[in-house]
Amino acid sequence: MSEKPRVLILGGVGFIGRNLVTYLVKNNLCSKICVVDKMLVQTAGLNEEETKIFAHDMVTFKQANVAREATIDKVFEHEGGKYKYVINLAATTKYSQPDEAYQENIVQVTSTCAKAAKKYGCSRFIEVSTAQVYEPGKKPSTEDDKTKPWTGIARASLEAEHKLKEVKGLNYVIVRPAVVYGPGDTLGITPRIIIGATYKKKGKTMKMLWDKKLKVNTVHVRDVCRALWFLTDHGDSGSVWNLADQNDTDQGSIGELLEQLLGIKTDFLGAMASKLATGVSMKTVADVANDKHLKPWSELCKENGITDSPLTPYLDEELLYNNSLSVDGSAITKLGFKYEVPKMTIPLLKEVVNDYIKKGIFPKSVISA
Repeated sequence: MSEKPRVLILGGVGFIGRNLVTYLVKNNLCSKICVVDKMLVQTAGLNEEETKIFAHDMVTFKQANVAREATIDKVFEHEGGKYKYVINLAATTKYSQPDEAYQENIVQVTSTCAKAAKKYGCSRFIEVSTAQVYEPGKKPSTEDDKTKPWTGIARASLEAEHKLKEVKGLNYVIVRPAVVYGPGDTLGITPRIIIGATYKKKGKTMKMLWDKKLKVNTVHVRDVCRALWFLTDHGDSGSVWNLADQNDTDQGSIGELLEQLLGIKTDFLGAMASKLATGVSMKTVADVANDKHLKPWSELCKENGITDSPLTPYLDEELLYNNSLSVDGSAITKLGFKYEVPKMTIPLLKEVVNDYIKKGIFPKSVISA
């Protein structure tokens, strides 16, 4: 029986990373997992289970900025032998950052780590990109469809993908997930839940820009973790794989779930009213909306005895445009992969919220029985 592989997870303390480490440990898939992140485990807001997972004998942690060539050797050096698989989750996930920040924290991270992976003889490098690289449209994008990135993160991610081709002899695959949700999510579906909570507080209908048909395709974080592991030994080098569930999630289905979860009413401005509302400046629209949501969210937290919460109803202007995220995630199933979470449901959203309630950072009074 061959020895289980050693795995290096870059950015392993973040949302997907912590779920991936949990999946690998619980299923006893590795002999050693090295988690590398700029953020310390102690300040990452892990839940009780994740804290135990990161303290497991299988897991070690290194704090490092993997964009810096001066420190990358210390990240990849391992006294037990080389890392067989390297999974790159270290790209920044913050929207509307300066181009310089994306160059360092996405493009440079990928370039530096890919070169190191080749140098140290890693068997496969997995780059986690984003489905926002595709041209927005109603037709689900396949891996071969036209790219036209519509966020700063996506533009840098596509550039990072191209950097992989420059590392001669590197065995790699690229993963382009749709909106990822699940325990620990702060930027996917969770902001919409928080915004919905503010409308429950105000007793008003939650109205969203554009219409209910705007695609916001999704994939559960557990399926992302399973797919990342699956691709360590499936798929040709240089191949690209979309990840999206079968739900074909749109604003309408999200609204219906929020109504059930929170006991609120949702509606949509429609295309014409949305164009009028955004005619001045999307930044202005975002600023006004975010200001409107922050006060009731703060009041909700205070009423529930929460003095400090990292969660926020803030929605970035880049995500407010009429850009459809429609993704065909079926190609990977032809390799033998099977999605275990085919659609977003109330129990799955409650799992996200209850995790935050248990941490004391989400108001318990918001959730409908």
